[in-house]
Amino acid sequence: MDLLDPLDPLERPAAPSPELRLTLAQLNPTVGDIEGNVRALVDAAHQAREQGAQVLVAPELALTGYHPGDLLDDPAFLDAVEAGLQRLRLASRQFGGLHWVVGLPQRRQGPGKPLHNALVVLREGEVVQTYAKQLLPTYDVFDERRHFEPGPDVAAVLRVGPWRLGLLLCEDGWNDAGQAYGTNPFERLRQARPDLVLAVNASPSHRGKRAQRHAVLGAASQRHGLPLLWVNPVGGQDQLVYDGASFAMEPRRGLVWEAARFAPEVRTLRFAGGQFLGLDGARPPRPDPRPEDPSAFYRAQIVLGLRDYARRCGFSRAVVGSSGGIDSALTLALAAEALGPQNVTAITLPSAISSAGSVEDSAALCRHLGVRLITHPIAALVQAHQDQCQASLGAPLQGVALENLQARVRGTVLMAWSNTHGDLVLTTGNKSELSVGYCTLYGDTNGGLGLLGDLYKTEVYALARHLNATAVGVPPIPAAILDKPPSAELAPGQRDTDSLPPYELLDEVLKWLIEGDRLDPAEAGRARATVDALQAHADGRALLARVRSLMTRSEYKRRQAPPVLRLRARAFGAGRQLPIAAVQAWPVLCETAG
Repeated sequence: MDLLDPLDPLERPAAPSPELRLTLAQLNPTVGDIEGNVRALVDAAHQAREQGAQVLVAPELALTGYHPGDLLDDPAFLDAVEAGLQRLRLASRQFGGLHWVVGLPQRRQGPGKPLHNALVVLREGEVVQTYAKQLLPTYDVFDERRHFEPGPDVAAVLRVGPWRLGLLLCEDGWNDAGQAYGTNPFERLRQARPDLVLAVNASPSHRGKRAQRHAVLGAASQRHGLPLLWVNPVGGQDQLVYDGASFAMEPRRGLVWEAARFAPEVRTLRFAGGQFLGLDGARPPRPDPRPEDPSAFYRAQIVLGLRDYARRCGFSRAVVGSSGGIDSALTLALAAEALGPQNVTAITLPSAISSAGSVEDSAALCRHLGVRLITHPIAALVQAHQDQCQASLGAPLQGVALENLQARVRGTVLMAWSNTHGDLVLTTGNKSELSVGYCTLYGDTNGGLGLLGDLYKTEVYALARHLNATAVGVPPIPAAILDKPPSAELAPGQRDTDSLPPYELLDEVLKWLIEGDRLDPAEAGRARATVDALQAHADGRALLARVRSLMTRSEYKRRQAPPVLRLRARAFGAGRQLPIAAVQAWPVLCETAG
């Protein structure tokens, strides 16, 4: 066990002659399921032993799942964590000299927060090394400083035979440029001169994140001349989805190997002479360097996120209100892919205002998907509400009140189905609508999870076309749904463009207002150019002011809406915290990435 002072005059040992075998466990842990997570770790250790590995590396907080949140305030939960660690210690006695690198919350003494976000290294029943995370992110979806105290500014180097393995925990490896924190654990680790860095992570996925990881960690590996093995979990947890995509970096060659995306994988690599090798001794195939297709990424992220959310919340089936529009159609298609079409129910809920096409298109969609469709007309229910309001309140429902009544009746029917059959209600709103409040509270916002709430409307169409283009056989989403003008169908002849700018324009404005420089350079350039063009004339400035006002005024709706799966760099939910009661004149403009 060594906590090395990097200022000591350490000599790098002679290059080790034997090879090192490392098993990375890209697991899908469930938050709070300590027994299940222990089983997964033990299963990975069996594979590591079978493949002759000396080291098993699991993700950040692998014992508890990331992130337990305020479960960490419960002494009984922390007792369960310690009991889980004890079970791992006992299990490690059966695996000879295998070193287990496992992340977990660890109690600490002294002033400050009561816990460390820690790594422990187990070997033959003993804790032979401990490392506490130094840089605790408190931005976007992260709030680690709420429960954890930073670890000491020291380098942790694990000795495995002649090998010296440096340990880093997630954020510790992301500050090599020195812009976010006053300390740089990567620099400190370099001074301790390890042979290889083990970077243990819980890095949630969003569009562009994979390339960002490769760029940041690749630059650090090259600058310090250190090979690096980066280990990440996989799976959905509430709004977040972890894509796995663990990887190996070498200083000269950069990215040399990558694990599966959106799937668990336990893989053993050989390391010798500063290079990563496969079990057969050959160089592993290098990852595909081409940029990821956004629609393919969104599809994989949503399918995994829904599948895990449903499973972990105790649902095996889902129900969706089918309007015959593009949002509900795409939601149904993705739900059928994630859960199986036999586990998805569509309910079409026509009112007196609904077009015949909305029902016909829903029927065609469900035939293509193999999903059961139930027709539940709501005209009589809406009329009964109108009659009773006239009798009791002395005034008829009209205008927005009548439009929203239809949406709320539909939401009530869907929730009644959920209560009766135990299905998860999936809300269908997209990010464009949620941004400007083009949705009905307690109506189409009812549900347990939103699949499209981090996709702008133009991206919804792009993803639907991607599903059709990659389908085997009949495209799932009928052309009539893709081609029809978007409409809430809550008033005769209604179109979205009656209330909103065209989505091709609105979405560019929203991207800049919500995400700003968090966008990738190409997206940022288009969005900024759109906003600049609007600011150049009076009508454009009025449109921008109106969109900002709509966003501010609808914050209370978003606060009460179901969670949405995070797909982009800034999603509605935990990563975007704005007040409801605020002066509406302030522009909600995101100029820089935080």
